[in-house]
Amino acid sequence: MAQNTPPETLTGNLDVKEPYDEAAGLKAVVESFRHTLRGTGVGRGWKALVNLNQKDGYDCPSCAWPDPDGHRSVIAEYCESGAKAVADEVMTKHTASPVLFQRYSVADLLQKTDLWLGQQGRLTQPLVLRSGATNYEPISWEDAFQLIANQLKALDSPDEAIFYTSGRTSNEAAFLYQLFVRQFGTNNMPDCSNMCHESTSVALAESIGLGKASVKYDDYEKADVIMIMGQNPGTNAPRMMTPLEAAKRNGAKIIAVNPLHETGLLRFKDPQSPRDMLFGGEKLTDLFLQVRINSDMAFLKAMCKLLLAEEQKTPGKVFDQSFIQTYTSGYKEFIKSLDKFDLSDLVAQCGLTIEQIQEAVDLIRYTRKFIICWAMGLTQHRNAVSTINEIINLLLLKGSIGIEGGGASPIRGHSNVQGDRTMGIWEKPKPEFLDALKKVFKFEPPRENGYDTVKAVKAMHEGKAKVFFALGGNFAMAVSDTNYTAEALKKCTLTVHVSTKLNRSHLIHGETALILPCLGRTDRDIQATGEQFVSCESTTGVVAQSHGVVDPVVDTLKSEVAIIAELAKATLNEKSTVDWDSLVANYDRIRDLIGQVVPGHEHYNEKVRKPGGFYIPNGPRVREFKTKDGKAHFTINTPSHHDLQTGELLLMTIRSHDQFNTTIYGNDDRYRGIYNERRVVFMHRDDIANLKLQEKQVVDLHSKYDGKQRTAHRFMVISYDIPRGCCAAYFPETNVLVPIDSIAEKSSTPTSKSIVITVTPAEN
Repeated sequence: MAQNTPPETLTGNLDVKEPYDEAAGLKAVVESFRHTLRGTGVGRGWKALVNLNQKDGYDCPSCAWPDPDGHRSVIAEYCESGAKAVADEVMTKHTASPVLFQRYSVADLLQKTDLWLGQQGRLTQPLVLRSGATNYEPISWEDAFQLIANQLKALDSPDEAIFYTSGRTSNEAAFLYQLFVRQFGTNNMPDCSNMCHESTSVALAESIGLGKASVKYDDYEKADVIMIMGQNPGTNAPRMMTPLEAAKRNGAKIIAVNPLHETGLLRFKDPQSPRDMLFGGEKLTDLFLQVRINSDMAFLKAMCKLLLAEEQKTPGKVFDQSFIQTYTSGYKEFIKSLDKFDLSDLVAQCGLTIEQIQEAVDLIRYTRKFIICWAMGLTQHRNAVSTINEIINLLLLKGSIGIEGGGASPIRGHSNVQGDRTMGIWEKPKPEFLDALKKVFKFEPPRENGYDTVKAVKAMHEGKAKVFFALGGNFAMAVSDTNYTAEALKKCTLTVHVSTKLNRSHLIHGETALILPCLGRTDRDIQATGEQFVSCESTTGVVAQSHGVVDPVVDTLKSEVAIIAELAKATLNEKSTVDWDSLVANYDRIRDLIGQVVPGHEHYNEKVRKPGGFYIPNGPRVREFKTKDGKAHFTINTPSHHDLQTGELLLMTIRSHDQFNTTIYGNDDRYRGIYNERRVVFMHRDDIANLKLQEKQVVDLHSKYDGKQRTAHRFMVISYDIPRGCCAAYFPETNVLVPIDSIAEKSSTPTSKSIVITVTPAEN
C-alpha cells in the first residue's frame, strides 16, 4: 500500500446497475435533505439550506455557477452537490477535536480512507506536529503564528516560501492574502486555477483579451443553440441545468460533445417545477456527439471547414462578415489554413461520421445566438490552450461574441476561483496591478513571476522552496503525480494548512506541520464592529455578498481574514504600514482598499450591498477586446494525434456524483450506476475482451512517461459506453498516474484528461 495515496483496498461491495437517464428530480431532493440533516439537526440544517444562494444568504461553496439575476426559488436554489458541500461544512454531530489526534497518530490516519477522514467533522483548534513527533497536538493561536513567522523570517529569500490558495477563499481574504505575500516579498502564489481552468485563462486572454466568460446568466435562455463540450453538468454544475431547461422551452437546441454519455446531458427534472415533478423532465440534448478523448479540436476544425463550404454557397449568410471585418484580425490566414486539413482525417480523429458533424453545422448555420461552454474535459490536455482558441475561432466566424444569447462560457468548478484571480492571487501579476498596490500601500511589490502549481512542487522537491502555506484545499491530493508531490512536501521545513476539515494533505507534511482551523462559508463571522459578510465572484463575473447563517461549532475558530492578518502582523512587523487589526474589525475597510486597486470594484461597498450584487466590467461582452491591436484574434491550431500502441488506452480522470473535487461524500456514483466502490475503471466492452480481461476483474493501471512507470493499484473493470481505446477512472485515486512534467502548453495545467495507460491483472 502506497503511504502517500488513499488506501488501495477495495470495499468488496461493488454493485453495478443501469445508469440513470434523468438528472435531479425527487431523488436529488431526498439526497440533499438526507446529507444535510444527517449530522446537523433539523433546525441547523434547514437554516443552512433555505439561505443557500439567496440574495441575503450565503454563496454555495461547491461551484462558481452564477445565481439567477432576478427571481430565486425559496424552495431549492441549490443542487444536490451544493447540499452535500453544506452538510460537509455545517455538520455538528462530530468534531475533529484534539482527542482524535491523541487517539490516532499520523501513520494511523494515513491508513484511513479520504471518506473516513472527512467524516471526522470540523477541526476545532490549531494543531502542531513537531519535528520527530508522531501525533498532532494543540497549540495556541499566538504560538502558531509566531512559529510560522519565525520560519518565514529565517529563509534566505522570500522566494523560498510558497503560498497556495484554494478557490473557496473569499474576495476579502484573497486580497489580504496577496497583499501580505507581496509585502513579504514574493509572487509565489499558485492556486487551484493552475490545475483546472488556467488553459481557459491563457487562451481567452490571447484571443479576446479577457480570460473570463463573455456571457451573462440570462444569455442561456436567449440562445438558439448551446454546445456543451467536455463537461458533466449533472454532477459538476447541476444548477446549470435550470437555464438549460429554460433555453429548451424557448426553442433552443443543445449539442453535447463528450466521450461519456452523462445523465445530466440527457434529461433534467427540475425539483422546483411542479410540471416536471408531475409529468417528467425536459429532454436536454438534441444531438449527442461521442468524441474520442482529446479529439475536440479535430471536431471543431471539421465544423469550421463545413461551415466555410456553406458560406461559400451563400456568401454572408453563414459567417458574420461585418463582425469579422470590424472586430477581428487573422481571418484570411485562418480560412487559408483550413485547406491544410483533410476533412476525412479530422472526422476519423474524433470518431464521428461526417453526417453527425454536418448535423451540428446545420443547427448553427444561420444563427448568431450560439453559446459554447466547456470545462476540464477540454482544459487538461497538452493542446488545451489551442483547443479553446479553436472554440473562439468558431464563435468569431459566427459573430457570436458580444451579443445577447451568444458567447464563450467556461464553467468554473470552484466557488470563487475566478474572484481570487481578480483579487490578485496569481503568480504572474500584471504590471498595472502591482503599480496600483504600490500607489495605495506605499511599497515596492516584487515584479518577477512566481511559481505556478507544478513549478511550486518541483521547487519543493529540489529544495528551492522550504515553507509551504495553503489557504484551503487538499493540495497533496489535488496535484498530479501524487507520490512525487508527497516527496516534495516532505522536504519542506514547515507545511501549514488553513482548513475546516481533516484531509490527506495534513498527513503528508514537512519537518514541522500546522493545521489552522477556520470559519466556513456557512458560519457567522463576528468581529470587533459586529457581524461581517464576504463576497465572491461567479463564473459570469457577478460579485455578490455572502453571509454566514449558523453559529460556528466552537468559538476557537478564526476567519481566514483574521488568520491572514495575524500572520502578517507576526511576520512583517515594521515592514508593513497596513493597519491589519482595523481591516479585521470591519471588512468594509478591506473592500474600500480593493476599490482603489482592482478595476471594476470602485464603490465596492455600495454595489455589493445591492440585492444580487453587480457585474464587473467585461470587454468582450461589449465587443471591446483588450488585445495588443484591440481586435479579437483568429488563431491557427493543429489537432494532436494519440497514436496508441497495442494494449494502450487513453485515460481521463473524472469526478463521481458523490464528491466535490477531492472531497469524498460517499462511495456511490448513482448517475453512472456505480454503488459502494470508487476504485473502478470504465472501459469499452471490446477493449475488455481484447485485453483478455473480465467484468469486475481487479487490475492495476500503469502509465509510462519519460522512461518512468507509475502505477495505480487495484481497480475493478466496468464495461461502459465509452469510445474504443478510451477509459475513465475517478480522481484523486488516479492522480498518481499523471506525470508532473506532463502539462498543457502555455498554461502548465496537468494533463489529467489524457493519460496513456496499460491495464494488467492486479498483482496479489
